[in-house]
Amino acid sequence: MHPFRAALETTDMDAAVALLADDVVFRSPVVFKAFEGREAVAPILRAVGQVLEDVVFVRDIVSEDGVDHSLLFHAHVGDKKIEGSNFFHVDESGAVSELVVMVRPFTATLALREAMIAQFAAAGINITA
Repeated sequence: MHPFRAALETTDMDAAVALLADDVVFRSPVVFKAFEGREAVAPILRAVGQVLEDVVFVRDIVSEDGVDHSLLFHAHVGDKKIEGSNFFHVDESGAVSELVVMVRPFTATLALREAMIAQFAAAGINITA
């Protein structure tokens, strides 16, 4: 198991952030623009740790060379059941250099977006751009 998965499973977002490359690129399921750099991605991971409930990883698909991972998960956002995948790539040092999240169904995606917007609004951060 990659340490990033272990950090996500235990909702240890500080550990997850520490595993990000300085120049990590994150593509969100609810925002068009990619987020670049650990400083930009860290508050998103921390907010996700607050928003997603009952996260269970159901499958971990790893490329033969171990640099590409797909973590399939189930969770809840409020009363909505959400299914998703965290796709991540690790660089030569083992740091997560790219992270792409996809979720379904659409109603749960909307609930996730609203919950994330609320988390960031409370912190004075606008992610809707």
